[in-house]
Amino acid sequence: MYMPAHFEENRPEVLHRLISEQPFGALITHGPNGLDANHVPFDLEVVPAAGNAQPAPARAILRAHVARANPVWQEVAANPETLVIFQGPAAYISPTWYPSKHETHRQVPTYNYMVVHAHGRIVVRDDESFVRGLVARLTRKMEAGEPVPWKMGDAPADYISQMLGAIVGLEIEVTRLVGKWKLSQNKEAADRRGAAEALLARTSEEQKAVGQAMLDAPPAF
Repeated sequence: MYMPAHFEENRPEVLHRLISEQPFGALITHGPNGLDANHVPFDLEVVPAAGNAQPAPARAILRAHVARANPVWQEVAANPETLVIFQGPAAYISPTWYPSKHETHRQVPTYNYMVVHAHGRIVVRDDESFVRGLVARLTRKMEAGEPVPWKMGDAPADYISQMLGAIVGLEIEVTRLVGKWKLSQNKEAADRRGAAEALLARTSEEQKAVGQAMLDAPPAF
């Protein structure tokens, strides 16, 4: 990923937060037919480093499941290296939102966005206890905002067992996290503020999120 220094976001807690808030990721693998992409929700576990004189960074583990009929879980055995892309809020930026445009007309459209690339190696977890625990965690998280959250116990036990048998678990220990927060850090303060305020005035929550992030991110100069 092309990464100008002023767009780089490398704070682990910030990258982990985006993954937790935007768990629907693009799983990129390389199989016998070339590159492949599967779009699945992920559960993130951050494992604190063991205490010692110079503690290592916390470990991040991603877990997901795919349909048993999906060949990806068999294909990754030969090449387990993978990339998972988590896309945060993104928004179009109009040149007309920059005050300097109306003086010099030297501005062009762009897109601002936040994205995390998680690199790692896949381990296939084809066991019922793993996928049961994973589905339970994902369900609790996704149902948390419902007035009456659905839980696995709401369905007949034999039906749940049948459904769990139709999926295969995947576990990825993250070896590298790359974050890009492209938020107009390379613009003058007045132009950046003008674009952020234009986004905050919109009705879309995604546009508002980008606008607020623009105000929060430190400028490049």
